[in-house]
Amino acid sequence: MRPNRERFLESLQSATTREELGNQIQTLRDVFDVEHLSYHTLNANGEAYAATTYSTAWADEYFGCDYARLDPVVQGCLRRFHPVDWKNLDWTPKPARSFMGAAISSGVGNQGFSVPIRGPAGQFALFTASHRASDDAWKTYCDSHLEDLLLLAHFLNQRALEIELGSDMVNAKKLSPREAEALTLLAAGQSRAQAAETMSISEHTLRVYIESARLKLGAANTVHAVALALTQGLLVF
Repeated sequence: MRPNRERFLESLQSATTREELGNQIQTLRDVFDVEHLSYHTLNANGEAYAATTYSTAWADEYFGCDYARLDPVVQGCLRRFHPVDWKNLDWTPKPARSFMGAAISSGVGNQGFSVPIRGPAGQFALFTASHRASDDAWKTYCDSHLEDLLLLAHFLNQRALEIELGSDMVNAKKLSPREAEALTLLAAGQSRAQAAETMSISEHTLRVYIESARLKLGAANTVHAVALALTQGLLVF
């Protein structure tokens, strides 16, 4: 069952401190029915922040042993802009295999999906969902939850930035009614084909509205545009 999108976004929006955001991560882990959710960010000044459901023992071991220097997830996402399934990373080096063994032993899970996020002023963040599952079961889960996980990643990063900075948003141009409608339908879970049909336009015209909205909002992609529009109250539910 897919999580209620509007509900989990509202729960994140209600967090006003880092502690509250960390508590929301705990709740969202159960909402998404996975072993763990994790969000790490590093700003331009080298300051780190993490909200994660990993055990304290694993977090201490990870940072104490400086696992980030050999973690294929971190190293792979630093060079990527698109989400990655852990299975598509290089785990052949012996240190990487040893690291994964330690992670699994600590309850992290053998499957994972990570989203690299790049924000203002050199900020880098990494959002991850991990679980214990077979390859087939994990593929089925990701196929069903991909859009929600991407939206959660970008919305979580946006909220973390707002808590840290007060707000990282610039004054965005007002969206046209059709641009707002297009993003609203996507936020409600409709596919592009369904949204185009609802709006009685072609998919090509829909793409024009989405791309125009994305540029106005300064978003990296469509999912980011939806998250930004939600945080700025620009959608029309």
